[in-house]
Amino acid sequence: MAPSESPKPATGAAPASAPASPVSPTRKVHGHRRPGEGSTTVISIATVLVLCLLWWAAAHFAWLPPLVLPSPGSVWDAFVAAVKGQGQGGKPLLEHFLWSLGRVFGAFALACVTAIPVGILMGVSRTMRGVFDPVIEFYRPLPPLAYLPLVIIWFGIEETSKVVLIYLACFAPLAVAARAGVRSVGSEQINAALSMGANRWQVVRHVVLPAAMPDILTGMRIAIGFGWTTLVAAEMVAATAGLGQLVLNASNFLRTDVVVMGIIVIGIVALLFDLLMRRIEGWVVPWKGRM
Repeated sequence: MAPSESPKPATGAAPASAPASPVSPTRKVHGHRRPGEGSTTVISIATVLVLCLLWWAAAHFAWLPPLVLPSPGSVWDAFVAAVKGQGQGGKPLLEHFLWSLGRVFGAFALACVTAIPVGILMGVSRTMRGVFDPVIEFYRPLPPLAYLPLVIIWFGIEETSKVVLIYLACFAPLAVAARAGVRSVGSEQINAALSMGANRWQVVRHVVLPAAMPDILTGMRIAIGFGWTTLVAAEMVAATAGLGQLVLNASNFLRTDVVVMGIIVIGIVALLFDLLMRRIEGWVVPWKGRM
């Protein structure tokens, strides 16, 4: 009997698979990040520290005269004096802050409850878009100081004119953002809702509005920035208290330290509200940027 031979693989048969090489336990697979993704907290803190260091160096080494750029120490002294009510007018900083806060957020809230529905109507209705679009697009590029005299003539020099001026500054970006959010809704989403028996109101309520929320929240962030920007112009009109009035009054007496202090306070308040709006945006529209 012939000695046994190892069988040969048949022609066309797949070769036996080689044993898989063991994967190293230390090897990690990293996914690709979207452009610009990642935390910027450390970079932002470092940037602020560098700017503060440059500010201190410019004041300490007298690169600029104190009238042009006061030192951080003098600005802090102005802040302490303002908190104690030892500045111009004798009113404490808290009173100025509360007056400005009431004007800005009162006008902003009024703009939200009127401009957002108008923007949604402009997005879903051709007639409403034809009515409101020319008016909004006409006055939106105008600086508030351009129509400030008319506001004073129409509403006087009391609180109404100040709130109206800030309201007009907040209205346009909110309405435009709401309209853009509605127009960005995909037709397949609307058709899917209609095919399931939804009526026009249900489509707006359950499809259009949630899809437009990211743009609406972005418009709210932009609008509150315009509100704080317009604050100084609004408080030019016979105001006796307010952060804008504090800055304007200090500039008349060449108190640059008080001017810088007021600017920093306004900027910090606006920044804190923007951070709050970002957090709310993460809660309300957690899917933004992940689609």
